[in-house]
Amino acid sequence: MISASSQPPSARGQFSKATFIAPLDAGYILLAAAVDRRPFFGFPLESARKRTLIHALKPLVKAISYDGVEEATLLKALLVPPGRGAYLRRRPDAVIARFDVAVLIRTADVETANQLLRSGQLRDIQEHMKRPSAQVYTMLGSNIRRIGSVDHRSPGVFLFNFFFAADETQNLDVFDRTAGWFQDETGLDNSELMRPLTQEGARYTLINHARWNRLSDILPSLIFKPSFPRYVLKLFELNRTAAMPILYRLA
Repeated sequence: MISASSQPPSARGQFSKATFIAPLDAGYILLAAAVDRRPFFGFPLESARKRTLIHALKPLVKAISYDGVEEATLLKALLVPPGRGAYLRRRPDAVIARFDVAVLIRTADVETANQLLRSGQLRDIQEHMKRPSAQVYTMLGSNIRRIGSVDHRSPGVFLFNFFFAADETQNLDVFDRTAGWFQDETGLDNSELMRPLTQEGARYTLINHARWNRLSDILPSLIFKPSFPRYVLKLFELNRTAAMPILYRLA
């Protein structure tokens, strides 16, 4: 693990660790599908099969009725921002996250999420997602870190960051440090970090979910601030952690 004292000189002492509040007792289900293959900024150009899928999923997600379900959200990819880690080049076994349609469900606890995942309602949604998709991912997870709760009640720019790391402890340590950069440099005031408990279709160490009001709140910092590659991406690489971020909007 790379400690603060062993960070590169350009990164040392620039940013504090993130400030967290107590994690939720919630359970999470993430269903994600890779439907369209697009360049980084090409996701707004949707294929007919993707439009058909989203049209079919909207009433299914809205109709989820199960005791303990707190919210269910359907999202579609906006773009892939800078941030994929160099560590991916050393791990050809990592499944690259290319998911452009996602359903996130939060329940009162993990057991409720586990029961819901086995229900006919969820199987129906999964079957719809599998038909037009090259890759489908299913995760049951819990909340391990929280800056603040993610608000899905109004439009915004939503992040899913799929982490692939050699070790979860290292992943958590580098997340604590780099999340501080996002608080300082982008005004991030919310984040729910999910620990996968069961996964199908790929294996990720952690998955972070967050929201900004506008694309201009996050994208310029990733492109133009030198501290992003020098501090954030360097810490990922030194800690054998790769981030695979995708930005979404409500579908």
